[in-house]
Amino acid sequence: MNPTTSSRASFKQYLVDLLWLLLFVWPAQAQAVKPPVRLGTPEQRAARYFESIRRAPPQMLAFLLRMPKGGDLHNHLSGGIYAETFIQWAAEKNLCVNQATGVLTQPSCDPDKGVPPVSKALTDGMLYRQLIDAWSMRYWQPGPLSGQNGHDHFFDAFGKFGAATAGQTGQMLAEAAARAARGRVSYLEVMLTPASGQSTALGLKVGWDGDFAGTLDKLKSNGLADAVAEGVKALQQAEAEKDKVLQCGTPQAAAGCKVTLRYVAQVSRGAALGVVFAQMATGLALANDPNSKVVGVNLVQPEDGLLSMQNFALHMEMLAFLRPRYPQAHLSLHAGELAPGSVPPAGLSFHIRDSVLKAQAERIGHGVDIMHEDEPYQLLREMARRRVLVEICLTSNEVILGVRGAQHPLATYLQFGVPVALATDDEGVSRSEISREFLKAAEEHGLGYLQLKALARHSLEHAFLPGKSLWADARRFQPVPACANGATNARQQFLNGNEKARLQWQLEEDLRQFERALPQ
Repeated sequence: MNPTTSSRASFKQYLVDLLWLLLFVWPAQAQAVKPPVRLGTPEQRAARYFESIRRAPPQMLAFLLRMPKGGDLHNHLSGGIYAETFIQWAAEKNLCVNQATGVLTQPSCDPDKGVPPVSKALTDGMLYRQLIDAWSMRYWQPGPLSGQNGHDHFFDAFGKFGAATAGQTGQMLAEAAARAARGRVSYLEVMLTPASGQSTALGLKVGWDGDFAGTLDKLKSNGLADAVAEGVKALQQAEAEKDKVLQCGTPQAAAGCKVTLRYVAQVSRGAALGVVFAQMATGLALANDPNSKVVGVNLVQPEDGLLSMQNFALHMEMLAFLRPRYPQAHLSLHAGELAPGSVPPAGLSFHIRDSVLKAQAERIGHGVDIMHEDEPYQLLREMARRRVLVEICLTSNEVILGVRGAQHPLATYLQFGVPVALATDDEGVSRSEISREFLKAAEEHGLGYLQLKALARHSLEHAFLPGKSLWADARRFQPVPACANGATNARQQFLNGNEKARLQWQLEEDLRQFERALPQ
């Protein structure tokens, strides 16, 4: 072989070797040594991923459906049930319905006069959808065709389907727990009225003469303790029924069995003063009873109602008198569920302030009219200092008050460092759920994943649960030493002795798993 041929052969072999390196060896080596693109912590990656899908609300909702959310602290039991369930129960009870008003009646049906049995709705699609629309905000739109404003349509719904709720507390708890579990809620505070009949009758019997101490003594001597005992018994029976429906304690147990339930006793602020005081005393006594799962009290019914407005200041005085006598009871108050025009301007100026400063409420429900309060900035700073949480109910505020987006004070509360948590209020009537409340906060208020995560943590930090918090610094979410230094035994001992911290720790574990499972 001559030198020229040898050189050509060597050059060809060089090209073959180079091609082999370029096509196979170098890429394989690069793949072997190049680390995956996983910059930042799982939390940071979750936040970036959430921002990457911000322009795709369906993907955001899918993300939020899987996100652990902690607690729902503002959930009315009867308002949390969907109308479809009420139709089924009303049919089973052989109730009738006035088609003109949508109001359920006892068995005295007369189809020729527009009062058919509700069972007809199970085969008549038109009646079925009429009842759903009458008993909820489904498809409701403001305007002349609706015949009502959102506020009135919402609150009137309770009087229409009310007869279907009789004797169904356990079933309602089962539905509420099941929906909470679907929304990745681990803790639910349910508002209801335990021993409603007894406390109302007691209040009517004793009445109200303006003497706080004397009226309380009369309530005690006329059976307040019996009303409390009846409330404890009724809730125990309802929970047993809930457990039966969800098959708790069996291999077939539904996810709702894992949701921790506690109860907030409702007080009807639109009732006569004697009844209001008796319901307050009964609810606070229940929340003070170690055998009860009632943890606090709240005033309900429209805040702009006649008696609600007339007696608001007196209601705060009643609570200020009663609270010290029941030191284990907590207090969350509907306050500021008002908008300009719903009441005269002066009516917007003091409800949140009096609830916080006079009644010493630990949490506020809604708080929509905060900037109409006297000296609102001073009040915001005081709420931040006291760590008074605001239960934010975005869908409810939109359908009832017409307040949404930039008109809502959520951004203001966050700006001033007031703790807030998202809640459902009456998700059945509003046709919402907790994941959609988180979606509204993201879409309409621009909240990112880290802010939503903070709101979920706030919900358990301010839950009315016994025990110490997981957080040594709840503003920065720095855990107590026992849960920060990796000492498993010390941590477990701390968690075993503190129910609140135990639920908070589980939320942190669930959030870590959620973040690690997200697309990278």
